[in-house]
Amino acid sequence: MSASSLPIHLAGHKVGPGQKLFVIAGPDSIESEDMALRHAHLLKGIAQRLGVNYAFKCSYDKANRTSGKSFRGPGLKEGLRILARIRDEVGVPVLTDVHETSHVGPAAEVVDIIQIPAFLCRQTDLVEAVARTGRGVNLKKGQFVAPKDIVHSARKAFEAGNPNVLVTERGSSFGYNNLVVDMRGFAQMREAGLAVCMDATHAVQLPSAGNGETAGERKFVALLARAAAAAGIDALFTEVHEDPDRALCDGPCSLNPQMFEDVVRNVLNIRRVLGHEPG
Repeated sequence: MSASSLPIHLAGHKVGPGQKLFVIAGPDSIESEDMALRHAHLLKGIAQRLGVNYAFKCSYDKANRTSGKSFRGPGLKEGLRILARIRDEVGVPVLTDVHETSHVGPAAEVVDIIQIPAFLCRQTDLVEAVARTGRGVNLKKGQFVAPKDIVHSARKAFEAGNPNVLVTERGSSFGYNNLVVDMRGFAQMREAGLAVCMDATHAVQLPSAGNGETAGERKFVALLARAAAAAGIDALFTEVHEDPDRALCDGPCSLNPQMFEDVVRNVLNIRRVLGHEPG
């Protein structure tokens, strides 16, 4: 595996060094059909205004919540129906995550990019099943995995016949209820030939710090996104909600639409100064 495998292709777009910024954004979970459609239209408009390649992200089932009482979403069948409607009616590529190999086939019939959750990034059967669909792969780097070690998980996908793997940084566990992003990791993953993405909203999580819920520090999202842009990312991942304080999942980490637009604009400006953004 070498840098010659770059750029990769996600949802019809080239992603990698010298390519336009690829943005993945949306609410953490599908709260309702109308809510998901509304966000997809809104975020598509922002992406078009800023001139970035974009994929809408939303989860049909949040299977790894802190508490068993937490909101999970509409489930596989209903969630994929909603995502298919978004893809067809809004005209945007769609990304969702899967937690079980039995979900991979149905998800691949609907979405353009399949995400492997951070907690499951070393699950060989899941990684290989996702890779074999031929869809783009968003491999979230586990909070317990060093940048150099995520190469082994990515290689599982490559060896299953899929070169289009994006590796997404979302922070590493540091002490109790905290995550830290080591910006050196982007250079290390790039040296290993990987396309890299920054998940700037999950990176500000304070896991399990909210009395059975994940807390977060939204005020640091922009700072981490700017730092990652300077470090040389190919893609940016953020969760966006029209009213983050009322979001049913990961609200403390989510951006509102205006914050999202400001963050992406700042990332683009940094990339242009460094010569990383074409045009």
